[in-house]
Amino acid sequence: MRMILFGLLLVLITPVTSAEFSRTYIDQHPLQVANVNGVDIGYRLIGESVKPKVVIIMGLGASNVVSGDNLVRGIEQAGYQLVLFDNRDTGASTRFDDWGQPLVWWQLLKLKLGLGVSAPYTLGDMTADTVALMDWLNIKDAHIIGFSMGGMIAQKMAVDHPERTKSLTLVMTTTGAKHLPPPTEEAAKLLANLASGEAAQERATAFRERGFYTESMPRQMMAIFKDGDRSAAVRTIMNDTLVVHGQDDILIPPAHGVYTAEIIENSELVIFPGMGHNVPDLVLPEFLTRVIGHFSVAEMASGSR
Repeated sequence: MRMILFGLLLVLITPVTSAEFSRTYIDQHPLQVANVNGVDIGYRLIGESVKPKVVIIMGLGASNVVSGDNLVRGIEQAGYQLVLFDNRDTGASTRFDDWGQPLVWWQLLKLKLGLGVSAPYTLGDMTADTVALMDWLNIKDAHIIGFSMGGMIAQKMAVDHPERTKSLTLVMTTTGAKHLPPPTEEAAKLLANLASGEAAQERATAFRERGFYTESMPRQMMAIFKDGDRSAAVRTIMNDTLVVHGQDDILIPPAHGVYTAEIIENSELVIFPGMGHNVPDLVLPEFLTRVIGHFSVAEMASGSR
């Protein structure tokens, strides 16, 4: 039952910014499309710099605009060029609507019985999309930031392509280890309030306005479940890593971030009070300071090798 609850709550696992969310600045930059790894990937380039690029990988159902203007401008003003892109099945990237919607409870039952789940693609495919987009843009390596599901993809990026990962920043994400705590009872109540009737439609509308594609979320959930526990692989990561988590995250509790930092050798853990499964405005300045400082340390370390 805990596994089923966790699976259902993943529908809500996306980095949602505060009520002051704005995407106006991001929308001013042209959305381009690269045909890579057998799919179209929508992307934007923001800023110009001779510094290493910054690649942001978004979470469940989240398109490139979900980062929000304030976070993007903060990194750009520090002198970096950002690559924002839509994971497959969201935004301007190839959509998998023809595959249909998985019957989530049935797929979770199969997973519990050890039968595996059905998915139109894997987190490995999404990792390969990221690398192929970097190839398209002639980016040798980059600072990789992954939010939530994007953090899972970023983990695989550092495991499979450490030479392409200048530094790794994992925000409110998990290795998928089975011993870690599930979402809280409060999160379950949140789901109950949002999962039916008019409230569900209102949520879907609000999500789309902020750049979320709710119809892709169940398919991406299957990719997450299919990937399972990445802990053994994550232990091999040697890239400079910053693990950021919210003390008030009820969807992926802080223990997930603590464990991730424990098993990555070259890692630093930052847990922000007042942060849930989002990066609120009050936390954003310190968040940017930590992330940009992390970039600088990784650049100095790579320069000394």
